[in-house]
Amino acid sequence: MSPRNNNIEQKALKLVLDAGDDGLIQSDMWKCLDVSSREGSRLAIKFEEKGVIERRKVLHEGRWTYKLFSKVKPVTIDAIIDCPCVACDEINRCVPGGSLSPLDCRLLTDWIETNTINPQSSS
Repeated sequence: MSPRNNNIEQKALKLVLDAGDDGLIQSDMWKCLDVSSREGSRLAIKFEEKGVIERRKVLHEGRWTYKLFSKVKPVTIDAIIDCPCVACDEINRCVPGGSLSPLDCRLLTDWIETNTINPQSSS
């Protein structure tokens, strides 16, 4: 992959992420990126196949098109504030391979499962 393509992919994902819950019309994405509709469509399909966006068919200004929605959320302090590790008294002793490990912490595992999207289960 060329650096130009990688840069375009990063910009495209940022556009979709920045659109938030409103989503982004696919054609608006490729216009902002100054790429062809073909290249823009290929990017959207690629991201959908990777599970990072959802493409929904919508009627926009009298024409059918796709609207792109991010399946990932921006990382903020609010995203981890209720992580059990934040308030854990044993955090200083908790290390992978130790007697206390994040790899086998039931509280942490439950929190991760509750706060992550499993692309395979949402069809």
